[in-house]
Amino acid sequence: MTVSSELADGFGDLVLGAACVGCGRPGRALCRPCADRLPVDAVPRWPSPTPPGLVPPYAVGDYDDLLRALVLAHKEHRVLALTRPLGALLARSVVEARAGPGHPLVLVPVPSRSRAVRQRGHDPTLAMTRAAARLLTGGDAPVLVARLLRVRPGVRDQAGLDAAARAANLAGSMAVSSAAVRRLAGRVPRAHLVLCDDVVTTGATLREAQRALQASGLQVHAAAAVAATRRKVRAANFG
Repeated sequence: MTVSSELADGFGDLVLGAACVGCGRPGRALCRPCADRLPVDAVPRWPSPTPPGLVPPYAVGDYDDLLRALVLAHKEHRVLALTRPLGALLARSVVEARAGPGHPLVLVPVPSRSRAVRQRGHDPTLAMTRAAARLLTGGDAPVLVARLLRVRPGVRDQAGLDAAARAANLAGSMAVSSAAVRRLAGRVPRAHLVLCDDVVTTGATLREAQRALQASGLQVHAAAAVAATRRKVRAANFG
């Protein structure tokens, strides 16, 4: 964290009366003891049932307790001080999801509906993805963020929908910007694409994003998220 960001956080804590999202302790949005409780290892987290053809999705933990509180505070309540710690968690999933060292890496954030972005006043997934990229920059290969996807009009809010309803709601809902694809090809013609999102739930959103990218001739290597919904998750099969 830079000195300027520390000062900004401190000013916000003083003026706004901030408290830790995890425990309520006055001060930063994420206190040190709660930060120390965060998971550190990302593993494959497959939804059950898994949408056919879904690339391997990685996450650092269950969408519960502290992780759930962080994601919701950042997304719905615009606690922007959480962008960096959530980006760090996402970066851990990206590291596990990438093909290996030496490959240029392109992080593609799953898009939100334009109305949701306007209502929230920010795009939380894009912000976390950019934070993850900044943390991963400086290695043996470039790390880029590419906003390749957009949501077509008519998509409902996914909250409360089961797996079948989510899949039906999202079918054909995403499109790829051909201009963005051309710009990306000019910068990194052979890159590994990793989809980025906050939470893996049923996998329907990731699968639709993957479909749209592949329909444009782009190969998606894996998906990375901060958390995965516990009741929808099965253990990875290593047999």
